Amino acid sequence: MSERFPDTIAAVSTPPGEGAIALVRLAGPEAIAIAGRIFRGKKTPNEIPSHTQHFGEIFEDERVLDQVMLSVHRAPASYTGEDVVEISCHGGVLVTARVWEACLRAGARAARGGEFTERAFLNGKLDLTQAEAVIDLIRAQTDLALRSANEQLAGRLGERITQLRADLIALVANLEAYIDFPDEDIAPDVGDAFRARLAGIREKIEALLATADQGRIFREGVRVVIYGPTNAGKSSLLNRLLGFPRAIVSPTPGTTRDTIEEVVNLRGVALRLTDTAGLRASTDAVEQEGMARTERSLENADLVLHLADASEARPENFAAKDGERAELLLLNKSDLAEHADWKECDALRISCTAENGLAGLEEKILARVGAQSWDGPSAVAINLRHRDCLRRALEACDRAQAAVGQNLPSELIAVDLRDALQAVGEVVGQAGTEDILDSLFATFCIGK
Repeated sequence: MSERFPDTIAAVSTPPGEGAIALVRLAGPEAIAIAGRIFRGKKTPNEIPSHTQHFGEIFEDERVLDQVMLSVHRAPASYTGEDVVEISCHGGVLVTARVWEACLRAGARAARGGEFTERAFLNGKLDLTQAEAVIDLIRAQTDLALRSANEQLAGRLGERITQLRADLIALVANLEAYIDFPDEDIAPDVGDAFRARLAGIREKIEALLATADQGRIFREGVRVVIYGPTNAGKSSLLNRLLGFPRAIVSPTPGTTRDTIEEVVNLRGVALRLTDTAGLRASTDAVEQEGMARTERSLENADLVLHLADASEARPENFAAKDGERAELLLLNKSDLAEHADWKECDALRISCTAENGLAGLEEKILARVGAQSWDGPSAVAINLRHRDCLRRALEACDRAQAAVGQNLPSELIAVDLRDALQAVGEVVGQAGTEDILDSLFATFCIGK
């Protein structure tokens, strides 16, 4: 019996609702024994070879609950590293619940959200980046997001962090050996040699930090806000990009009074498109609130599609908004005669009615979010938790670098390097993980 996990857990691992098949999963030291109390087939679960499926019945008090396929995965060659039993039953809501309840009455307890993956992590089957990749894999909406999750699940990010951690350990060990054993004639790297090793570590951290925005986009999508005056064609553009009529289109100004958000897969990139209320002077309280929401959407945008009607006079103050975010100026209704005000305007001409320029718009959107550079040999990208850890590691390295430049005692340099090592270790769960495990695995589905 496992000292870490003395109990056995059970959960329905497929989504609620009706389907052809549902999966009930058991994990823990009594998983096989519990299955034996409720399963009847040609062989008992204890006799079934590992990683094979067998037909039988789940019963309770001699009453058959369902005909199922049962598989046994013996420790340590299982997802959690423990004995695992998976029962594939018919996918009705009631029958699935009855099979799960039979497992509980036979001695299992209900699993918490993410507890199977948490056990896999704590049993050394996954590092923390791989555990996080499981939920990324489930939530992936595009090919790029899926590939990134698979790269992380395969341990690509973990390998880079492990190498970075090994470099820091070697640097710290050499320095602390010099500090702790001054009589042993240990010569630490000093001066240029020490700075070179530390610079190499900093470069690796910075390279990983540079993938943070890419990682957020893989996981959440690019926040694209369609913005401009009333009747410029913002809702029409949203509908064209989505491929279906999501927003109401009307010649009446002010039709859109709230933000409308939809997600579209644009050549492997998830775009979180937001149609906004048109900007104009208004005394209507509802329309004013809609315009206030427009401004809030702009504050969080990765890319703004600033739209105007090319057949009308140029609105006052129509120009790119100040800020660091990317913005595309678009002139809609290019199928109509263009107003003279736009003659010298450097903007992309499109027509949501005639569909002119929409292919070029897609190319410009992908260029602005840097999507062309993502299709390399590796799609590994860090998440927000990784970024926080690596930023702290970089700050600690910078302190160590400054201490070397000021010829401060080796003991102070070692403290900073230890801080960097601690922060890097947290990425893969090799240091200071207790305070983050609960919040991390709570985001998982029950049964995963």
